[in-house]
Amino acid sequence: MRISSERRILMVEEDADLASFLTAELQESGFAVDIVRTAEEAEAALRGKFRYDLLLLDMNLPEADGIWAIHRLRAILPRLPMLVLTARNGVEDKVRAFDAGADDCLAKPLPLPELLARARALTRRNSGVVSNASRVGDLTLHREERRVERNGRRIELTPREFAILDVLMRYAGRPVSRATLLNEVWNVPGEPSTNIVDVYMKYVRDKVDLPGERRLTHTVRGFGYELRET
Repeated sequence: MRISSERRILMVEEDADLASFLTAELQESGFAVDIVRTAEEAEAALRGKFRYDLLLLDMNLPEADGIWAIHRLRAILPRLPMLVLTARNGVEDKVRAFDAGADDCLAKPLPLPELLARARALTRRNSGVVSNASRVGDLTLHREERRVERNGRRIELTPREFAILDVLMRYAGRPVSRATLLNEVWNVPGEPSTNIVDVYMKYVRDKVDLPGERRLTHTVRGFGYELRET
């Protein structure tokens, strides 16, 4: 399956052999790929002449802590999809990566078909034109600034919570299934096998709907959630 070669990936990978192999496979799938070896080089590239559609980041860079690198690069382009590669397969490590701002996470050794599928999914999501701001009632989400306000009150959200609210904002007034949230936010297809969506949705709800405020987040029993004015 080939996609537009205009979709460009910045790969941050210190292992030259792995970088060369992945580049060949990604180019065969229609991507243009630039390779850098350090977080500093990645920062310079992100500020450079090319517009990237995906950041492919090895969390195990020798000169930088992976979480620090995610935070640093996420701050430059908040909306750029980020696929993190890690040599660790523990749930805690993946959760730390997601909470730091990663959009997806794969453990080495890499399942190549899955890597290519996730790269395609993330770049498709990034290719759509979405307005910078969305509003439901007195709740406003600013995508570029990653800022959320309600009636003048600033709401501090983690990257994962922001992504959930962003999806609900884009589908405002329509029910959003748990499976859709799992796919859009965690990039995991199919039905959720855990209550992770419900756990994070509670975090969002507790911050968006304070006591005494009109409820905007609603549970759709047996299906998912909806963001709407009562």
